[in-house]
Amino acid sequence: MTSPEGLASYLKSITTTFKAELGANGGYITLANSGQRGEVKTFQVSLDSFLVTFEDILKNTEIFAPNSFYEEKKWRLLGEQFSDPTMRSLIGVQTKPVFTALGKIISWATQIPSHLVKDENAQLDATSIKITLSALKSLIAFYAPKKINSVVKVIAGVALSLPKPFILLAGISGTGKTRFVREQARAHRDDLSNYCLIPVRPDWHEPSDLFGYVSRLSTPRYVVTALLCFIVSAWKDAFQSASAATIEIKQIGEMTPFWCCLDEMNLAPVEQYFADYLAVLESREWLDGGYSCLPLLKADTFKTDPGITTQLREDLALSDATYDGLWAYFSTVGIPLPPNLVIAGTVNMDETTHGFSRKVIDRAFTIDFGAFFPNDFSHYFKPITSNKTLGFSTLSSVTIDDLAGLKADSNGTKTIAFLGAVNEVLKNTPFELAFRALNELLIALVCFEPKNDGELQAVWDDFLMSKVLPRIDGDENKLKLDDNVSLLTRLGAVAEKYLPIIWDTTRPDLLRENLDKSDLMIICRSKQKLAWMHQRLLANGFTSFWP
Repeated sequence: MTSPEGLASYLKSITTTFKAELGANGGYITLANSGQRGEVKTFQVSLDSFLVTFEDILKNTEIFAPNSFYEEKKWRLLGEQFSDPTMRSLIGVQTKPVFTALGKIISWATQIPSHLVKDENAQLDATSIKITLSALKSLIAFYAPKKINSVVKVIAGVALSLPKPFILLAGISGTGKTRFVREQARAHRDDLSNYCLIPVRPDWHEPSDLFGYVSRLSTPRYVVTALLCFIVSAWKDAFQSASAATIEIKQIGEMTPFWCCLDEMNLAPVEQYFADYLAVLESREWLDGGYSCLPLLKADTFKTDPGITTQLREDLALSDATYDGLWAYFSTVGIPLPPNLVIAGTVNMDETTHGFSRKVIDRAFTIDFGAFFPNDFSHYFKPITSNKTLGFSTLSSVTIDDLAGLKADSNGTKTIAFLGAVNEVLKNTPFELAFRALNELLIALVCFEPKNDGELQAVWDDFLMSKVLPRIDGDENKLKLDDNVSLLTRLGAVAEKYLPIIWDTTRPDLLRENLDKSDLMIICRSKQKLAWMHQRLLANGFTSFWP
């Protein structure tokens, strides 16, 4: 009964609206919402998180037991009793999927026939919860060896290094943006312990919603969040040794990329709730095999009270003596961004969402998902291409020595001339580029290693798509240059001049490949996007990059 097969078959036999399934590789349960407000979304929660949550319910049965029938408002408030950061965060935005999953696990443990299980009810009496805890602990024991010996499937040295640790996946709903992030994480670890999904709430307006805060209600404590715990998990994977003053990281190939997906990132103003991350992102520095970054969470924030510090170490799962040095560093310096963390925000643009300032776009690697990873209906059952496996960013700047081995542009002069020509068009407009843009284009050269002029122009093409065009929006007057020519027209002329090999033919895709690992050839992306933006301007009197 308490085997993985028993729970898996039990969950599959339940025919209610809200689905819950045991992960194919065990150790977690995949929850799904109803899809009534759009596409069906799935969320993965570890069995450990469920275990902690049931322990919280047992401690507070006097308030949970009377609420065995689902009422959304009541259960959102009850979720404040959950100490597990993932569950606490998820129940605020996916309340019923969490409730129904809890109810189904209880029904499995107490051997209720699956056809009697309802989405609206859960047995929350002390006896049922104790039985559930016992069954869940036995089930978790099946996965203990896998958790201890979690194998990294693709080391960072084999994966394609991203130019930036912060990416935006923009596109219409249902194209697979969230799934893309999850599968990138799975390419490195089967158990998805390196993956975190955080649904963004529309009422987030300051960083504590993501990174936690000090609460002085009753006993003072630092209230941790799912993202803060995930950041610490990434550090636990990345650090080699640490002390109060220094921290040493492992070799790049020994670290696992940790992928965090901020789902529907622009439901709230990104500049507000994500300000702390944006502020320290540019302080990341890779130098001589080492890594440094300013603290995302300063030590002074949680060192105001000894009780807060002690409880925080426990909440961040750092109590083991193995992490004494790491905790000493955090307590002295603070918690910086880990080197192996990738933040991916999924983006839909409609009447419910917020736009992005150029401050955000400048710090991100933007991917028009429909252009970079198109849905091909004709190959739904038998795909003919695959996405390349991506790793974390391992560069913060580029030297001439970093470029020396590149056959297509060994000193960067071609690339500098190209960006200079682009920036000449943007000069004296709100869209003008600065040194950061050149630095990131040179980083992209090192990451994608173009071997000839065609591949070099493919890198430039993708740079136009990811860093230049996302900055551009406005009406006819805003986009009109001094000679009354549209900025889009002039930019298209420059792109055609500098991308002659690929402009009217095809180019290799840098992020996808054929199943036989051969180059996948595609049409020039920026040419297509510029035409689309220009047509939109003519038709509507306004245009932007965002679909």
